[in-house]
Amino acid sequence: MLNLLAQSYDYTYTTTTSSSSGMNPIVSLLYLAVLVVIIVAMWKVFEKAGEKGWKSLIPIYSTYIMLKIAGKPGWWLLLLFIPFVNIVALIFVDLAMAERFGKSAAFAIFGLFFFSFVGYPMLAFGDAKYTPAPGAAAPTAA
Repeated sequence: MLNLLAQSYDYTYTTTTSSSSGMNPIVSLLYLAVLVVIIVAMWKVFEKAGEKGWKSLIPIYSTYIMLKIAGKPGWWLLLLFIPFVNIVALIFVDLAMAERFGKSAAFAIFGLFFFSFVGYPMLAFGDAKYTPAPGAAAPTAA
């Protein structure tokens, strides 16, 4: 019985590591290229709407400006911080944004909501023209 109490156990664990650490350089370059295209596209969309392009680079402020471009009130920014409500609010913002640029609701849902990395470059580099919301003042470039 004394032997059982004196027995020690080995509680060491071994872990395996992958031989490749980090992201594949080709995937990294592709990601960087898509990121640059999105940044340039948002810059151009803001300029088409009469705003300065640099405003698209500031995270929360750019969302506020996008709400103004879409013709939505600024307090909607608060809705974007509420889980599940933010998804519905974004769909309404995308619908209004597509309408402001003369695009259909299908373009808003598929192009701006689900595949925004394709839809916003289409708005930026395509022939879409911005028209302000009825009764709303056009955004200023100030």
